[in-house]
Amino acid sequence: MASKYFGTDGIRGTVGKAPITPDFMLKLGWAAGKALGDQAGSKVLIGKDTRISGYMFESALEAGFSAAGVDTLLLGPLPTPAVSYLTRTFSARAGVVISASHNPFADNGVKFFGADGRKLSDDVEAEIERLIDVPLECVHPAGLGRATRINDAAGRYIEFCKSTFGSEANLNGLRIVVDCAHGAAYKVGPAVFRELGAEVIPIGDQPDGLNINKEVGSTYPAALQAAVKLHRADLGVALDGDADRVLMVDHEGGLVDGDQLLFVIAEHLRARGQFSGGVVGTLMTNLGLEQALAARAIPFARANVGDRYVVAEMVRRGWMLGGETSGHVVCGHATGTGDGLVTALQTVAAVRYSGKTLAELSRGYDACPQVLVNVRIAEKVDLDEHAAIHAAVAQAELAMGESGRVLLRPSGTEPLIRVMVEAQNADAATSHAHAIADVVRDTLSE
Repeated sequence: MASKYFGTDGIRGTVGKAPITPDFMLKLGWAAGKALGDQAGSKVLIGKDTRISGYMFESALEAGFSAAGVDTLLLGPLPTPAVSYLTRTFSARAGVVISASHNPFADNGVKFFGADGRKLSDDVEAEIERLIDVPLECVHPAGLGRATRINDAAGRYIEFCKSTFGSEANLNGLRIVVDCAHGAAYKVGPAVFRELGAEVIPIGDQPDGLNINKEVGSTYPAALQAAVKLHRADLGVALDGDADRVLMVDHEGGLVDGDQLLFVIAEHLRARGQFSGGVVGTLMTNLGLEQALAARAIPFARANVGDRYVVAEMVRRGWMLGGETSGHVVCGHATGTGDGLVTALQTVAAVRYSGKTLAELSRGYDACPQVLVNVRIAEKVDLDEHAAIHAAVAQAELAMGESGRVLLRPSGTEPLIRVMVEAQNADAATSHAHAIADVVRDTLSE
């Protein structure tokens, strides 16, 4: 059954338009409080990024949880993976993040973690959706939830990140540019690298509530590439608005995406005898990564797009590494969810231990040319109902044979149809991707 509110990464949309409204958030808090178990003595954590609307939604969710009899611990601006980590350490029933990740400031959303620090199951999300549509019944006044602000949350998370790097190593002598996207990691991001000994040059660390992801961060890596070259840094780290994903830049200004990060980390762990299992990617993962891992006898599997599906597949197989091309990487030996800072630290560890530059390490495999075209749509559609789109895909697949592949999928976070074509030849990938996108655009505009 299709979800009414939840997408691949929580509930997200434009502020002021349903469902991203204060009244809905109050009801969502109440419904989540009811769905997540017994009210007596239960507690949830609430973190947020730096969007101006986060204050409004934090208050609304807090009120909803209180009406359900659930206590809230308010963390303030903090990365999404920090909320995941602290949910476990505080033995909370759930963690809530108010963020629209890499989207512009006018959007916002909510995502949940269960007591284990992982995204909620589809069944729990379905129960929350069911309760949203029933009348709100406030608990007896004596049973209302209380709210407490946790003042040392950032410090706890910084120490956790540092612990994943290894106590025997440091970053002394490295110059690192850290782009915080004017988002949730604007304080903790530079602090983690600085406390490990690096010379840190922060950019995108001046949030004003309106500038999150604006021409900075992992969705705009040009700012980091320019800064790395300007400051002659050893490498750069580009986080997104809620810091659960990361892209990196080598000393030459070259961009290192999530597939390359997976390769670098897997090779690093394998060289140190610390790798077990295999690597989980997604339907969007570059074929070149799969081939490079196979050449090193490292198993590879694909999951549906979305970090929750990557984690589920990792858990099912008992594997320790997985992620997405976008930089949403899960280092299962260190944490249970996508964490931009932990991923960056694992990558920097590979640089430190190998004695090689990030540019050298990330060239370990040949990526197949991959072209992604986003087609904006007015509302959700079922692609299976459109024969013209199927015909366009079939024509491209026939022309490429086994040397390429096509993937069409609706975005789970934006009103888009993503058209991806991968081929041995860049011109062929570009031509087929735009041809299919044109058919999608023409068909869905009829």
